[in-house]
Amino acid sequence: MKGLVVKNTGSWYIVRTDDDQLIPCKVKGNFRLKGIRTTNPVAVGDRVTITTPAAEGRDGCFITDIGDRRNYIIRKSINLSKQSHILAANVDQALLIVTVANPQTSTTFIDRFLASAEAYRVPVILLFNKTDLLSDDEQHYQQMMLQLYETIGYQCLQISATTGLGIDRLRPLLEGKITLLSGNSGVGKSTLINTLVPGANLRTAELSEAHNTGQHTTTFSEMIPLHHSSSLISSPSYLIDTPGIKGFGTFDMEPEEISGYFKEIFRFSKDCRFSNCTHTHEPGCAVLQALDSHYIAQSRYQSYLSMLHDKDEAKYREAY
Repeated sequence: MKGLVVKNTGSWYIVRTDDDQLIPCKVKGNFRLKGIRTTNPVAVGDRVTITTPAAEGRDGCFITDIGDRRNYIIRKSINLSKQSHILAANVDQALLIVTVANPQTSTTFIDRFLASAEAYRVPVILLFNKTDLLSDDEQHYQQMMLQLYETIGYQCLQISATTGLGIDRLRPLLEGKITLLSGNSGVGKSTLINTLVPGANLRTAELSEAHNTGQHTTTFSEMIPLHHSSSLISSPSYLIDTPGIKGFGTFDMEPEEISGYFKEIFRFSKDCRFSNCTHTHEPGCAVLQALDSHYIAQSRYQSYLSMLHDKDEAKYREAY
């Protein structure tokens, strides 16, 4: 029997079968012995093969095989330095929800997410949430960030999940697609889903007053059906809700590959004198020249340098 993994609850996975049953499953014991270096070898969005209880001769169903993935979003595991954690698989796009205040999303976090998405061919839209709460100075800073990322080539939207600002522009971008939602804790993912999917009733929480950070209200990833507005859309629309994350440690990237995941650095790197240029000190480096001429933002370049040093196994534990 085949189906789609729609929820991860730790040791259990909820699979929606092709005949529309929701079946709780576990991973078959020897499945983890295939050399998959992840804390979750099965992810929401995976197409899987499952057994029936009768076939196993015991209670419960088991996932016995995963279909080929066309892409996925992955990050370094929080607890195990040699392993990774797959946020979701087989997605059409990702929405990275960021806030310039309450809490502030760092540009390093944004850049790490974007680079990982580039590596696995996942288009990203940046959603700047809580726009209605910004002071004049914060609004100016947000406009600077919008200009930066739009110039690089990323679509950006300013929204307020609470007031509905910008939601009408967002809805058409979700129709007929499987969309991953991600971001730091406290940026308003659950509030946005409750706005987009009436009846979802996801739990929300106030920011921690002590640290101005979010509290985890989503514990596991889940695929939520999105009822699209157009009758012309034939493909189903889903949102994949993921737990809020503090840091984004990149996984399984070689240093020489990283510049290729920064769109503007890659464009200028083609003019470097040396083909193996690291863009850190070499003579004739077109990237460093572009940085000096302000064609590459200093914040983006610092994110690139940060990722070059990710081989330090303790580094990913920090908040980026």
